[in-house]
Amino acid sequence: MKEKLIDLFDYTYHFNKEMIKIISWNLPKVNDKTISLINHTLNAQQIWNSRILGEKSFEVWQINPFEDLNDINHQNYLKSIEIIKNFDLDTIIEYQNSRGAKFENSIFEMLFQAINHSTYHRGQINSLLKQEGIEPILTDYIFYKR
Repeated sequence: MKEKLIDLFDYTYHFNKEMIKIISWNLPKVNDKTISLINHTLNAQQIWNSRILGEKSFEVWQINPFEDLNDINHQNYLKSIEIIKNFDLDTIIEYQNSRGAKFENSIFEMLFQAINHSTYHRGQINSLLKQEGIEPILTDYIFYKR
C-alpha cells in the first residue's frame, strides 16, 4: 500500500511541476484565478502534511511568490513521502480545518485527500488555461504511467 501511495505522490509532484511550468511560460496571459488555484493546490498539500506532522501550516488561499512554487511543490513531495515511510497510515489524527471545526481522519485518508484535491484543481487550471488560448496539458494518471 505504501508503494502505491508513493507512486500517487510521484504523479502529483510531476504534474504540479508541469502546471507550474506551463503557467510560467504563459504568465502574461494567465488570469488571477489560475494563480490563485495553483497556489491553493500547493497550499492544501502543505496543510495536510502539517496537520499530520503537527507543524505550522500555510493559509488555504495565500498567494506565494511565483518563484517559490517549485520549491513548495518539492518540499510538499518530500514531506508526504516522509510521512508515508515513517508513519502508520491507519493512525487517526485529530485536527482543525481552516474554520476551526474539529475532525479526525486516518493519515491515509488525509494523504489521499491531498492527492485527490490536487487532481481536481489541476483540471480547473487546465480549463482556465484553455479559456486563455493556452494548450492545456494532459494530466490523467494513465498518461503519467504510459
